[in-house]
Amino acid sequence: MKPTRSCEAYIDGASRGNPGPAGVGVVVYDLPAPAGGRQAGGGATPVRQLSKYLGHATNNVAEYLALIYALQDALRAGCSAITVKSDSELLVRQLNGQYRVRDPHLRLFHDLALHLAEGFRQFRLEHIPRTQNRQADRLANHAVDTLL
Repeated sequence: MKPTRSCEAYIDGASRGNPGPAGVGVVVYDLPAPAGGRQAGGGATPVRQLSKYLGHATNNVAEYLALIYALQDALRAGCSAITVKSDSELLVRQLNGQYRVRDPHLRLFHDLALHLAEGFRQFRLEHIPRTQNRQADRLANHAVDTLL
């Protein structure tokens, strides 16, 4: 059996005007094997950083696309276990089954994200405060700012 390669991703979506010009920010880290316990962020190596302009979209669509890009990048990087951290309470609660997905457009992204998550041996999605998501937020806003 292949050893588990653990990764951690921070994701964010931004939309000016909601809907409006939108972008995503993603940072995927390769986590070192635990040796006596790892502190948050300690020893993590960035595998991928992404700042991508999306065009015209809502903030919720941008959040979902950030998750999808993160999962695709992590799978390509060979991650078999991933924890994704997002400051979008709606995204996290919808994917964790606490909220229903009523919007048919979001349902497509929701289903795709769940399908990609099945490619990991372990998948976890956590809500974090915006203050702990500054790098992904900066990348998402940079994507929008550079094309405005």
